[in-house]
Amino acid sequence: MSTAQPTAREIIHKIDHTLLKPEATSAQVEQLCQEAKAHGFAAVCVNAVHTTLAARLLQDSPVAVCTVVGFPLGASLTETKVFEAKQALVRGAAEIDMVINIGALKAGDDELVKQDIAAVTQTCHKAGAILKAIIETALLSDAEKIRACQLAQIAGADYVKTSTGFASGGATVEDVALMRRTVGLSMGVKAAGGIRSLAQAQAMVAAGATRIGTSSGVRIAQEA
Repeated sequence: MSTAQPTAREIIHKIDHTLLKPEATSAQVEQLCQEAKAHGFAAVCVNAVHTTLAARLLQDSPVAVCTVVGFPLGASLTETKVFEAKQALVRGAAEIDMVINIGALKAGDDELVKQDIAAVTQTCHKAGAILKAIIETALLSDAEKIRACQLAQIAGADYVKTSTGFASGGATVEDVALMRRTVGLSMGVKAAGGIRSLAQAQAMVAAGATRIGTSSGVRIAQEA
């Protein structure tokens, strides 16, 4: 965990500008992409159906296109998650945020959890893309959070991520710090879920987050 207060500019460059509502329209995705370019966010995160549109709008931009797999429950078959990832990658996604098999983790089936993450990670890496494993911290005990992070690390994921934003709770500073302590400096940590202000984002980065997933990116940028 870092004690240094991240600057406002550092925060902005770590934001994944997110629109994952089921009612999201193409016009809203276009606005999302325009905002991401204007503010210099790290990525936009959209549902898979909007991947092609986002990739076209951001093709001459450093802003990455991210989409979600196994979302929001994580209970899809591994083969389904791999197929989802492949389809998103050929449509221009450079980052995949995948929900792990939460039920398997809670049941102690670590091998299934690991293989599930590894299969999608390998698919991403073959395409030169990165994989963020969403562990859904609000549903886990601290011991389960640690195991989830360790399994994601063994499976080769590039990041561990706190939340989908669709469960009972989102990111907390304590969870981000726990995840950072668990994975060390070898992985990214993405804090997502309920982050709506610059102060919250700064606290997450100070605790060890290297990405911030939020639908309030513009508000945070305006504060900055």
